[in-house]
Amino acid sequence: MSSISKKEAVLLFLGDIFLFVFSLWLALYLRYGEIPSGQLFGVHIVPFSILFVVWFLVYFIAGLYEKHTLILKNKLPSVIFNAQFVNSLFAIVFFYFIPFFGITPKTILFIYLIISFVCILGWRLYGINFLGSNKREPALLVGSGGEMKELLDEVNGNDRYGIQFVSSVDVSDISGIDIQDEIVRPIYADGIKIIAVDFSHENVSPLLPHLYNLIFSKVSFIDSHRIYEDIFDRIPLSLVTYSWFLENISVSPKFTYDFLKRVMDMIVSFVLGTVSLVVYPFVWLAIKFDDGGKIFIKQERIGQNNHMVKIIKFRTMTVDDGGDGDARREKKITRVGRYLRALRIDELPQLWNVLIGDISLIGPRPELPRLVDLYEKEISFYNVRHLIKPGLSGWAQIYQKTPPKFSTDYDQTKTKLSYDLFYIKNRSFWLDIKIALKTIRELVSRRGV
Repeated sequence: MSSISKKEAVLLFLGDIFLFVFSLWLALYLRYGEIPSGQLFGVHIVPFSILFVVWFLVYFIAGLYEKHTLILKNKLPSVIFNAQFVNSLFAIVFFYFIPFFGITPKTILFIYLIISFVCILGWRLYGINFLGSNKREPALLVGSGGEMKELLDEVNGNDRYGIQFVSSVDVSDISGIDIQDEIVRPIYADGIKIIAVDFSHENVSPLLPHLYNLIFSKVSFIDSHRIYEDIFDRIPLSLVTYSWFLENISVSPKFTYDFLKRVMDMIVSFVLGTVSLVVYPFVWLAIKFDDGGKIFIKQERIGQNNHMVKIIKFRTMTVDDGGDGDARREKKITRVGRYLRALRIDELPQLWNVLIGDISLIGPRPELPRLVDLYEKEISFYNVRHLIKPGLSGWAQIYQKTPPKFSTDYDQTKTKLSYDLFYIKNRSFWLDIKIALKTIRELVSRRGV
């Protein structure tokens, strides 16, 4: 499944490259009323190529190279329009404030932006379907539980996947399964060549000899949990056992990754922290004029290896509750504090926590000690998220739609843990860069992390 999504992303990227170049050629043709000469096209393609790099980055941040499940077709026009708007701003700054190339294509740029928007939108909505195969391989799903149903509904409800579960077998009650009728017969009747199996389920073991015989019928087997992880970008918690951790989680030093991550933390936090000093006097004045209280607060959080860390923030409440909000928290937020939170300005001092190494830019968000005590008692393996350094932003903050905030929420915290485990298992410098870029989108859109 992951190879399918990567192939689609590559096709989208290559299609965008072609359409960016073609849109420029067409814009020149419409502007001058004749086929553009090689010299004319060359004069424009050089500066536009520099813009293309920036525009691809904007597209990536906007999520246009994400898995298709993350961008529904009915949202594509607005997503592409917003990306094109940002690209237009970059183009204006590039051509009018950096006149290095000696051209300021007002009319051409206007025509180009319209053409490229129409072309990219049509390509994303319809063109990609002609390059990929619409044929879906019939498959059988063997497993149980809510995650199995979630996987079944997602795959069968989206025609962009390469498989379709034409049959499923619930192994929660192994005694009630008729192997011949529920497994063998559908395989031959429906031409099934792929079986997704929850190999970790204890009730699957008695079925393995029967499934083994299907190898000779050229049936391929896939771990259903791998499909789940590829599609949802999180670890199915039903899979999480002691053996899973021993097989997938390692905290042994990764010199190259650890070095690059720390260098990125120090450089980015120092640069952004220094630049953000400009707003400190204004925040100080605003808070002093509002209620005259102190400017900064320190709140305790659980850091790496369960060590306590104190993060620094601008004060946004009349009384410092240590971050442990309650039902009356809205009454405690100051007038200035409401704006500081909405604009994420209250988080800026945490950049100094990153610089000194208490936390990282990227990692699981540090949690309140009180909530950690509760979650460790009710959620299995919750303390594993403390094996690595917490961060200002993380995988869960980017992809979890309804994260738990300020109060105890076991269900949402379990989902959050599944995202955190995905990050811990797959963490890499490239994944950190991806999260950092996605965080920019979250901050700009004010959805927040």
